[in-house]
Amino acid sequence: MQGELSPIDRAKFAAAKRSCAFVESGMRVGLGTGSTAAWMVRGLGERVREEGLKIRGVPTSSRTAALAREMGIEVVTLDEARWLDVTIDGADEFDADLNLIKGGGGAHLQEKIVATASDQMIVIADPAKEVAHLGAFPLPLEVIPFGLNATRALVEEALESLDVFGRETVLRMDGDTPFVTDEGNHVLDLHLKRIGNPRQLSLVVNQIPGVVENGLFIDICDVVVIGEGDGRVEVRDINAGTITHDRVEIPENDNLFSDI
Repeated sequence: MQGELSPIDRAKFAAAKRSCAFVESGMRVGLGTGSTAAWMVRGLGERVREEGLKIRGVPTSSRTAALAREMGIEVVTLDEARWLDVTIDGADEFDADLNLIKGGGGAHLQEKIVATASDQMIVIADPAKEVAHLGAFPLPLEVIPFGLNATRALVEEALESLDVFGRETVLRMDGDTPFVTDEGNHVLDLHLKRIGNPRQLSLVVNQIPGVVENGLFIDICDVVVIGEGDGRVEVRDINAGTITHDRVEIPENDNLFSDI
């Protein structure tokens, strides 16, 4: 990317940069996947090189693992780390209770495993990700390839009894072939428009044979960091019940992060 950052990228950068301050030397850190999380990984890499920050990172996808290694972050598996101090990741949507929809990048299975194996999950986002009700963003389900059509039919049948406005299911594609996750599975995107009861929906769809995991993160996120294009940042801590404000400096030209 050349030239100045777009307003949305400036907001993502601000949130990601602020989130790096939560990380201290000696921590085991879950590294999220997606465009906003990539800014965070690069920010932590900058601290590793310039401050001597010592952390072990557990990536949530193969592409995050590659970026972390490129940035000089020590990469370990979740089994090697055993438990994490914090996971920092983006979100496709979040509501007032910090419930999330994730999985736009197809990594929500690993993201959920890593996030729930952490003392704290911090979400970094731009203001457009905040919604009154989850569901405008399609809800991803990771499903195994075997019996895909049967699984899809069972999902569609289950949606008939759930509090949603839409019930269209779409197999995610990668060009002319179905998208394949890091675990070798496929993704069904559920176009629900509005989810009336996210907790119930999550429980119901996860009971369907063939469904591995859904992209609803319920009672997992502890803090959300919301960046603005002018560098303002809002930090909401749902456990402490606090909302604080900060500001970060946003570069006006190409820098360490500019090739995302």
